Amino acid sequence: MTPLLDIKDLRFTWPGDTDPVLELSGLELAAGEKVFMFGPSGSGKSTLLALIGGLIRPQRGQILFRDQNLVELGGAGRDRVRAEHLGVIFQQFNLLPWLDLINNAMLPCRFSRARAARAGDVKGAAEKLLAAMGLAPELWHRRADSISVGQQQRVAAARALIGRPALILADEPTSALDHDRRLDFLDLLFSQVEAANSALLFVSHDRDLAGRFDRAVDLTDLNEAQEQA
Repeated sequence: MTPLLDIKDLRFTWPGDTDPVLELSGLELAAGEKVFMFGPSGSGKSTLLALIGGLIRPQRGQILFRDQNLVELGGAGRDRVRAEHLGVIFQQFNLLPWLDLINNAMLPCRFSRARAARAGDVKGAAEKLLAAMGLAPELWHRRADSISVGQQQRVAAARALIGRPALILADEPTSALDHDRRLDFLDLLFSQVEAANSALLFVSHDRDLAGRFDRAVDLTDLNEAQEQA
């Protein structure tokens, strides 16, 4: 079966640097698979998510998403793929503070007609996801900067999930939570990821979470494998 995401011979170096921050021979992710990725600070975890999301381009390699090489696309093409098919949960959540919870959750559908079409009733879909993530209706019309960090995290997850994207990218989304709240969040996230039949690539330092996923990947090992090739 063709993987949803297939990365090959990838190398990325920040401008002005001589050593690559990321260099790996390959990584595959199947449709619907939940993968936990870990590695020390500086190993390139967030950089890899930015490359998959099309925010930056590698100096070498392929990032095949549904057999389409994202590296060969221009900026507009990468933006389209991200808007239509990817959901991103940022480490700092990146909610728009002046918008309420519903409008934050609806945002991806405003940038993609295809995603809005999959959501159907976009406002209703946002409300359903907010409720599924444990956010009570009395919160939905509050500004995003007036709720707790844990609540903001759940709004960010609802925003990533709306319109059933094929792939969810999560960058250290539980770093600000205590252990019990991390597990609660994972339970909620997994239930909605599975309902949408989305794949999940979840980056974290917390290896205690790894056993909850289908597979765990050490990015350091992938980088070392490329260096030895």
